[in-house]
Amino acid sequence: MTDTRGPEARSDYGALPGEREKSGSGPAQPYHPPQAYQPSQNGTQGGQQRGGGPAVRRPRTGARTTPRTRKARLRVAKADPWSVMKVSFLLSIALGVCTVVASAVLWMVMDAMGVFSSVGGTISEATGSNESNGFDLQSFLSLPRVLIFTSVIAVIDVVLATALATLGAFIYNLSAGFVGGIELTLAEDE
Repeated sequence: MTDTRGPEARSDYGALPGEREKSGSGPAQPYHPPQAYQPSQNGTQGGQQRGGGPAVRRPRTGARTTPRTRKARLRVAKADPWSVMKVSFLLSIALGVCTVVASAVLWMVMDAMGVFSSVGGTISEATGSNESNGFDLQSFLSLPRVLIFTSVIAVIDVVLATALATLGAFIYNLSAGFVGGIELTLAEDE
């Protein structure tokens, strides 16, 4: 079998790519990877004439310049009763603490303004007789008594709110099985 490629091909045969470049005549050139879009010779691209310089890709005509709003339509098919119970428990505890603090602050403000002493004096005069002083509002509405009453109400509220929210999740799951649940449309600005 004879080699018909000529003497140049025989000298590069079996040589590594770096050696082939060195064996050729002239100075070695840096490697340039192939380009996906080669600029044309007359500076046109896609049939559009460009004035001077390399071809630049422009956006399509009619492209939107205003931001597009993406919308997604979702359906709440099921509410997990365990997660509803945990969240409602924590929220009702926070509401109970806020109730106790608010009642303490309100009691202190009313006591500083002298509401209990003036109303208590009026009530003791109206309910009093010659033998007794009447009803003592200030001892009945003392701060420890008000805080204990408010704390009991807050604990009852925590238990009831947690139980009702969990029961509401079970009822929602039953009704969502029949009618499909609540549909929501969410929008996002890009």
